Amino acid sequence: MTKSQRTALAVLSAAMLMTILDGSIVTVAMPAIQEDLGFSPAGLSWTVNAYLIAFGGLLLLAGRLGDLIGRKTMFVTGNIIFTAASVLAGVATTPAVLVAARFLQGVGSAIAASVVLGILVTIFTEPRQRATAIGIFSFTGAAGASIGQVLGGVLTDALNWHWIFLINVPIGALTVLAAIKVLPNDRGLGWSAGADVLGAALVTAGLMLGIYTVVEVERYGWVSPHTLGLGALAAALLAAFVLRQATATNPLLPLRIFRSRTVSGANVVQMLTLAAMFAFQIIVALYLQKVLGYNALQTGLAMLPAAFAIGGVSLFASARLITRFGERTVLIAGLALLLAGMSWLTRLPVDAGYIVDLLPVMVAIAGGGLVLPALTALGMSGADADDAGLASGLFNTTQQVGMAIGVAVLSTLAAARTGTELAAGASNAEALTSGYRLAFTVAAGLLVAALVVSATVLRTQNRTEVALGDPVPAL
Repeated sequence: MTKSQRTALAVLSAAMLMTILDGSIVTVAMPAIQEDLGFSPAGLSWTVNAYLIAFGGLLLLAGRLGDLIGRKTMFVTGNIIFTAASVLAGVATTPAVLVAARFLQGVGSAIAASVVLGILVTIFTEPRQRATAIGIFSFTGAAGASIGQVLGGVLTDALNWHWIFLINVPIGALTVLAAIKVLPNDRGLGWSAGADVLGAALVTAGLMLGIYTVVEVERYGWVSPHTLGLGALAAALLAAFVLRQATATNPLLPLRIFRSRTVSGANVVQMLTLAAMFAFQIIVALYLQKVLGYNALQTGLAMLPAAFAIGGVSLFASARLITRFGERTVLIAGLALLLAGMSWLTRLPVDAGYIVDLLPVMVAIAGGGLVLPALTALGMSGADADDAGLASGLFNTTQQVGMAIGVAVLSTLAAARTGTELAAGASNAEALTSGYRLAFTVAAGLLVAALVVSATVLRTQNRTEVALGDPVPAL
């Protein structure tokens, strides 16, 4: 790996670290934000939802725009928007201003994150170097999630919640300056290569509306007129988008990308895995605080072993294992470890001891350090230079959709079980634990499904596999 490659990887990783950190740092500061700005309980969730809807809804469009006008331009622009929005969030004095700032942060993150993998795979073309780079990149993502929880507690307790956003400003400014200097210039294909305005409007509206519908399920319920009506509209918009892509001269998302069973399978596995991992990332944190009585800082520290496990495996082992055994084998091994950890959580007692009941899970979760790099490599495996931004945007989109599904399904099931147990006379701790155990059980089922897809769909590519850049054969 050359010096210029190492420097570029550091810039890309720093930007992703900031994005991931921002997503997790907010969760521990939410009680302080609610008290200071006077958020209602329902309104408070929009400090997360506004970011998620903008981020998930714009990734696919932003990824294609990166192919058209240049991925470096998109990366720099996205980081500028994110940094400016962080200033607005940091000085917010009303709920409306903070929610608007969080939406703008999501816009900036989507623009920057959508092209990161596309830039990475064009810089690192040699298989072993690419595997190493992806391992390092995955490490920063795992580190950001846990660092955010600890840092959020420290900043909120030592200073105030405003600093969880203001800390992004120097990081963002340095990232922009470094990106301008070290990232390779690319001119893009030009607008004539695929400026599908109607397709962009359909998919952006469909994804945003779909994610909004999913994240509001806990509030309205699965079979309410609100959920069913908006869900049907979102499905119609996305169906219209697919039809548009099949007929447009220069589609936003060429359907040939799905001719690769490896790329398609990797995106499905990612959705299932990240939906399941919500149970670990969020529900374990809720269990620690609401059942065991941990504070925000203690919760972050309790989750650190998982970050070290994931980060250590992705940084020091994943590249070597992928080079020796292949992405599919490493992916299956990682999913098996995650399944073992999630299965252990299904028996979680009300009065759990950290060493006996939780630390083994923190170790098993190291499987994520194998899963994430292997999935990233598979998800970008067929991308040529012209479609790298598109493949990156698609991969990041399925990531956000998976997380949104996990939030909606698992939290709703846990809350319903908790309500049933409380009505039956269980204590609050017993009812909460029962709900969490149900969520862990469903998450384990999602991981089983991910294993099945990995074993049956993600076979070793053969010569008949259609690459992303190939035209779709006539039927």
